Amino acid sequence: MKNLLNVVVLLPFITLVGCNQPKEGKAFTPSDIEKYYLAAPEGVETRWISSENKKGEKGKGGLTNKGAKGDAFSMIGPKDTLVIFDQQGPGIITKIWAANSFGWSHENRRKVSINMYWDGESKPAVSAPFTDFFGIGLGLMRPFENTFFSMPEGRSFNCAIPMPFRKSGRIEIVNESDAFLMFYYKVNMVKMPKLDKDAMYFHAYWNRDTATTKGVDYTILPKIEGKGRYMGTNIGVVGNEKYRGTWFGEGEVKIYKDGDSSFPTLAGTGTEDYIGTGWGQGEYNNMIQGSTVSNKQHDIYTFYRFHTYDPVYFHEDCRVTIQQIGNSTKENINRLNENGADITPVWAYVESDGYDAAKRYMEMENPPKVTDEEFPSATSTNFYRSDDVSATAYFYLDRPSTNLPSLPPVELRMKNLKEKVYGRVGN
Repeated sequence: MKNLLNVVVLLPFITLVGCNQPKEGKAFTPSDIEKYYLAAPEGVETRWISSENKKGEKGKGGLTNKGAKGDAFSMIGPKDTLVIFDQQGPGIITKIWAANSFGWSHENRRKVSINMYWDGESKPAVSAPFTDFFGIGLGLMRPFENTFFSMPEGRSFNCAIPMPFRKSGRIEIVNESDAFLMFYYKVNMVKMPKLDKDAMYFHAYWNRDTATTKGVDYTILPKIEGKGRYMGTNIGVVGNEKYRGTWFGEGEVKIYKDGDSSFPTLAGTGTEDYIGTGWGQGEYNNMIQGSTVSNKQHDIYTFYRFHTYDPVYFHEDCRVTIQQIGNSTKENINRLNENGADITPVWAYVESDGYDAAKRYMEMENPPKVTDEEFPSATSTNFYRSDDVSATAYFYLDRPSTNLPSLPPVELRMKNLKEKVYGRVGN
């Protein structure tokens, strides 16, 4: 009886210890990687894929030039494609680094794209202009760092988003420019015998609308179906010159999920509010939010927001939009209207009644102009805008491909950027 009692007492302890021992074939997850003290299960191995070891083979790194850095980069010719990663799974990509030399001018950046394919799918899960994918819109480069992306000194590219795959993973760099590119890269991964059954596939979607429709929200992410997690976005805005001197960012981010139709479950309070600041936005970068370019003189902005500790889960479907709404003073709006801007307010702050008593124009059958006698004390108003907006949306999904539209052609990616952006904000 005494021996039986000892067994009963020790059994939970033995079971607990045993469950924490590495086992062959144990599923490995990205969260395991962050447990720095945890020994890797048998069969879990680290690989680096680069021009010095294109297949990531064991004991075959740096073979050229007798090991004296003989193959540090690869050339990508005009209208050519370079495969920088082609591995069988299961595995998890843990980091991507890249840098480019000659041929990497403003005019060429959005002509180079990155595509990622999972598990042998013919349609890429990731398809975006190269620079936009790495965290800054409009094909620009700036020094910044956040949880998932960084550009040290504004001249290299880093991505640290975990990217699991079960059967295979493939990454292509597509050069649609007329220039030769000297391309440096390194893709780090962990190979394993088995991937966690709940591990989802990483996706990124890019689109641009050079002239959004007034009163219609810009779509950051079209409706996708499946179970997943929306990770966030980086957005680029080139303001319409008709509204010069006004603030573009009163629009609310809306996330429609799991059957939402006319109205979303998740709604923000304004553009700069979504990225963690307030009352306009200057330049800053934090770990999950930032504004990497903020040029008020020419209304040129790039900004980002990631959902890490505030996750956005969905179980059936998801769609993400941002309203196209700006703000300015009554006097400024009247002046712009006289010059043909055709601005109709959606609501106005009324000083005499206090800011809490804003007049909501859209609730009225015949909304008045701010010059009407009904609103003599209006101080500033919100109004629908039409701007040039582009965005990269990042998300995980329980399937390796989607029905999202393909990457737009070079002509749309590059339209008006040389005149309206690159000549005004530099790099």
